[in-house]
Amino acid sequence: MPIPGRRAAADATAGARPAVRAYDIGMLEPASDTSTGTVPRNGLPAIAFDRVSFAFDDLVLLDDISFTVPRGAMRFLLGASGAGKSILLKLILGLMRPDSGTITVNGQRIDNLPEDELLRIRTDIGMVFQEIALFDSLSVEQNVGYRLFEEMRMPREHVRRRVEEVLGFIGLADYIDRMPSELSGGQRRRVALARAMASKPSLLLFDDPTTGLDPITSITVNDEVVKLRDLEGVTAVFATHQLRDAFYIATHEAVREADGTIRIVPADDKATSAEFMVLHEGRFIFEGNADELLASTDPYLKEFLYKTLPPW
Repeated sequence: MPIPGRRAAADATAGARPAVRAYDIGMLEPASDTSTGTVPRNGLPAIAFDRVSFAFDDLVLLDDISFTVPRGAMRFLLGASGAGKSILLKLILGLMRPDSGTITVNGQRIDNLPEDELLRIRTDIGMVFQEIALFDSLSVEQNVGYRLFEEMRMPREHVRRRVEEVLGFIGLADYIDRMPSELSGGQRRRVALARAMASKPSLLLFDDPTTGLDPITSITVNDEVVKLRDLEGVTAVFATHQLRDAFYIATHEAVREADGTIRIVPADDKATSAEFMVLHEGRFIFEGNADELLASTDPYLKEFLYKTLPPW
């Protein structure tokens, strides 16, 4: 059965290598290298799955799926708990390997890479886990700057500068010296988001970042995701089974005022440009925008929407 709104998978060059990231004083920008044979990534999708399958013994979670995520785009990955959303994100990170098919991230095929090569790929990916995964014994500054200092070996003063920048972006600049135990649930999620964006990755993965939060607190996290999309231009995959969050992000935009203030405002046009992918029984039964999703006559989608959409 054809999937509504389905787009043909774009070809991905398996041998393309992303530019090596280099850091100058206070800077976190990808280095441009035209002398080493590095293949420009502008024309390649950020993510490409080609006929990927994955199973735990007889439990098939992904069954011959193919899709692409263009650079700078946002995709909402929807599905019931246990549908395979988290597995798909782990495949993108190279934490798991598919049983068959190929996976390309930022122009590089990753499903057959050794771990040392995967570590290089992951330097350009930020991940926000549903478990938050902050280090309880480290301060907010140490948590947010952990990758910069421990993995990228940036000078401590430059790490501090970047941490102050990202905490200011998410409205927690005054919390830099606090411990995770001194933060509310919503603040901990926002610190986890700051940590994911600290190295300025081109790709961010969100695994149900608002699970367990009340609706009001969830909005504060969702607002930060909107700001990242509209002001930082990252590519993002947002996995969730909570449609309230997905539709909020899809229908709002971040606006920077002349004085530097950032406001989150409704943006009706976002509803038709956002892309949703619904995973069910190992396959995508829908790919398309919000209007197409709401108009679908598929029996499972109608039941899924009826049971999860709030009474707006």
